[in-house]
Amino acid sequence: GYLPQALPQATSLVAYEAMLSALRASRPELGREPAEAAIAGVFAALELDALALRPLAELSGGQRQMIGLAQVLVRAPRLMLLDEPTSALDLRWQLRVLHAVRALVAEGRTLAVIAVHDLNLALRFCDHIVVLGQGHPHNRLLAAGRPAEVLTPPLLQAAYGVRARVERCSLGHPLVLADEAISPTHDVP
Repeated sequence: GYLPQALPQATSLVAYEAMLSALRASRPELGREPAEAAIAGVFAALELDALALRPLAELSGGQRQMIGLAQVLVRAPRLMLLDEPTSALDLRWQLRVLHAVRALVAEGRTLAVIAVHDLNLALRFCDHIVVLGQGHPHNRLLAAGRPAEVLTPPLLQAAYGVRARVERCSLGHPLVLADEAISPTHDVP
């Protein structure tokens, strides 16, 4: 299942119809009752029941993004490619999205590959990260591995051009704290 960074189109379809269309396109063998149960389950899991009968044209960008994610989840894919799934969302919905994706991965039902720029979300929700060097020759791979091991101050300077530190919050989650913008080193630690 693929969720592009672009939001689902604002159409006259209601959210339920958009979900049903996505499900029919990928799993046409499902009968009416299993399809309705799958849609209801995803709406409930993402707390989107109130949007089911609203036209996509009336939804905010964040709400349309949530419907786009719901269209991916209802298909029950074995692999999800999510491009900035939290970009149009406030903090509550960012957490809702990443907890839902994380739960599916934990159940062993899917593998998720997520492009995300919020390093603190990556630290908290990802098992493995890959850091690519923008502006570097050939956009090379700078680092890959467990987030808490990869996101170090030297890597943050090389990749993002920031002086930063990684500390732990009161709950023990690592956090990136960027102190100032500086010139990238282009040296991979």
